[in-house]
Amino acid sequence: MRWTTPRHDPAALRGLSQTLGVSLPTAALLWQRGLSQPEAARYFLEPKLKRLDDPFRLTNLREAVDRIRQAMQGAETILIFGDYDVDGVTSTTLLVSILQRFGLKPYFVVPRRLEEGYGLSEEALQRALEECPQQPDLFIALDCGTSSKHEVKWLRERDIDVVIVDHHQSKEDLPEDCLLVNPHVHDDEKAPWCDLCTVGLVFKLVHGLLKALREEGDALAFEIDLREQLDLVALGTLADLVPLVGENRILARHGLNLLRGTRRMGLAALMEVGGMALGEEVTPFDVSFRLGPRINASGRLADARDPIELLLSHDYGHCRDTARTLDEFNRQRQEIERAIAAEAEAQLVDIGADNAGLVAFHPEWHKGVVGIVASRLVQRFHRPVLVLGSDGEKASGSGRSVRGVDLVQALLPCADLLERWGGHPMAVGLTLEPDQVPDLREAFHQSILDQTKGQLPEPELEIACELTPQDLNELLLDELERLGPFGQGNPEPIFAIRQVRLKDLRAFGKNHLSFSLERYAGNPVRGVCWNGADSPPPVGSTIDLAARFNWNRWQGRQSPRLTLVDWKQAG
Repeated sequence: MRWTTPRHDPAALRGLSQTLGVSLPTAALLWQRGLSQPEAARYFLEPKLKRLDDPFRLTNLREAVDRIRQAMQGAETILIFGDYDVDGVTSTTLLVSILQRFGLKPYFVVPRRLEEGYGLSEEALQRALEECPQQPDLFIALDCGTSSKHEVKWLRERDIDVVIVDHHQSKEDLPEDCLLVNPHVHDDEKAPWCDLCTVGLVFKLVHGLLKALREEGDALAFEIDLREQLDLVALGTLADLVPLVGENRILARHGLNLLRGTRRMGLAALMEVGGMALGEEVTPFDVSFRLGPRINASGRLADARDPIELLLSHDYGHCRDTARTLDEFNRQRQEIERAIAAEAEAQLVDIGADNAGLVAFHPEWHKGVVGIVASRLVQRFHRPVLVLGSDGEKASGSGRSVRGVDLVQALLPCADLLERWGGHPMAVGLTLEPDQVPDLREAFHQSILDQTKGQLPEPELEIACELTPQDLNELLLDELERLGPFGQGNPEPIFAIRQVRLKDLRAFGKNHLSFSLERYAGNPVRGVCWNGADSPPPVGSTIDLAARFNWNRWQGRQSPRLTLVDWKQAG
């Protein structure tokens, strides 16, 4: 793997470091994020809630608020239709819980992934209207609907008003005769809210609703503290892998702080089964690998109503039982995922993994986990991958991409082969006839070649800057925490530490290693190499390390730790 290191202007970095009162490595990290001016850097280091923009600047949001107020005043029936992933679950929970505070009883429905597919399918809509106690006056779609022109028309023909809050991109005709709140469709791509996922947009919607009601003197609106909903916003934002910049970063930062002491019994129960303790710091890792997968597992294997009811519940016994059920679903999901990943990798190797874009398909693969499998295969082959299972008589699945390749653009030339598709540059969903898969395989390969001009991005490791062992101190760790939370658009820095030798190499767990740096025994920093026992770094040789540097927190204690990412012989 090739290491790349950005070039810096040493004099400019020293000036930024002195002006802000931060270390040179932190000044370099700010510079890399385009924050070379002190004012912008201070703004980044202090992501305050008061810096959130006016919600009514979003196109159609005021009109959506007015329609919801009309429904509140007329005691109308509201049906909320949410997606089955973490973003959809938290979006639905947030809107339902706020409307319930005002005495409304909104009904909510989530599509059954295995039977009804993604989004506003006609099958899901039919069931939603059948289950709703009476025909709704207002239908609110969350985290889906931007591409649902025909389904919206179907609802409007039944005299049902439609509001859509969504963040997915679409190359299809937009639905008509409805209120669509989607920054990717209507707003400037440089707007600070442009990268919000749906739960962030619902937060803006609810903010607008409370703002309008407070202007009318509504006493209850003044009692509701919207900051108490930020645990849901952080959960959905981090799980959906949207860029952690602008308003996303502000919401995620404050929401993570709230998560550590959440008052939601459902979240507390979910944290317990995930091996987390209330009061301890919650990290993006915890959301991505402990909380998020357990919420997603229900939608993948069963019914995504379960996690919504969990997050809405005030009965801890019910929450504990539901959390355990979700935990068991997650275990089942992991077993299915491992088996499919092995089969898909073998299939791609057998077919030939030299294509610019890879397509794996088997009608017996569980379509609820193929997106996770695609992510694994992207890491394995470092090229865009589509993994398809069965959707009844159809082939249906997900795609994941590599940095620098836009999947939405890549699928445009393949659109004639697809019945349904959509998503983000890095992740898509698609459905087609099984006999079209060979043609899709060739068309996808050619489309990736055209987009990249035959030059797929080479696997590379971006080194943020070089450190000496003396730089590995608590001051730098505290500054790194100010740069977080890390994720898409705000990556956790990887540092190079040159010309070092390892000592005290110890095995632990199933396949892990710990170590310290020779000649720096006085430095309390230890390192860990996850899954590194099969190819351990050499002891006694002079090597260059690429590593992350963070706090290791465990049972109320913390200590500095290096996490090895890569190594090479020095020189």
